[in-house]
Amino acid sequence: MMRLSVRYSASIVAFAALAACAGICAHAQVTASPTSGNGTYVPGDPLAGVRYDNKFDVSLDAAYAHIKAGPPPLHEGANLGGLDLTASYWFSRRWALEGTGRAYLGTSGAAVNDQHIDGPFVSQYMFAGGPEWLGPHNKHAALIAHALVGGSYGNFTQDLRGNSPSVVSFFNNQMALAAIIGGHIDLNRSPRWVFRITPDALYTRYGINYGNKATYPYWNFGISAGVEYKFMKTR
Repeated sequence: MMRLSVRYSASIVAFAALAACAGICAHAQVTASPTSGNGTYVPGDPLAGVRYDNKFDVSLDAAYAHIKAGPPPLHEGANLGGLDLTASYWFSRRWALEGTGRAYLGTSGAAVNDQHIDGPFVSQYMFAGGPEWLGPHNKHAALIAHALVGGSYGNFTQDLRGNSPSVVSFFNNQMALAAIIGGHIDLNRSPRWVFRITPDALYTRYGINYGNKATYPYWNFGISAGVEYKFMKTR
């Protein structure tokens, strides 16, 4: 089941990359360079109008995240696939307020148990907001950093057939503190459309209500890839 989850997550990211490439080819065909009156080829530049003065932008990405579905002694992690919806409001050339909602779904390894539970389904939903900073950029690409804080809801018990999460060493279902630290790699395809890659460190702080009843801070890796649209309204 874990191998299926890994293949599913990889397939989502690969599909997003292929879709973006198809959009790039289609855009290149639509914006074919004109010729002058005497038949001379005049090279065009589809990125000539790229500016960083838009007020709003939104992106939708295929996402992957690695999480821990339980505290030690659980050693196996979960490789989850899902979606990342992000929007930004730019109030200056360098600074914006960003909000994101992310849903991750998949299966996780479980502790050895006598209930024959192997690879149960788990999910995680993250909602966060915070500052976004435009770093080095030109008409081709931009590097953008963000530091977002919010909450994460983890659903770990829906596939346990009514058993306690302690049976498989999972967390209880709960809302917990979360943070997302990382940024975007934006590759401009036109003045409005961008191919976006977002690598992040994902922080969660889930707990258990059995055993030592402790909370466990974890840093995990997540990445998404998809398309961003910059709205025409400028600052």
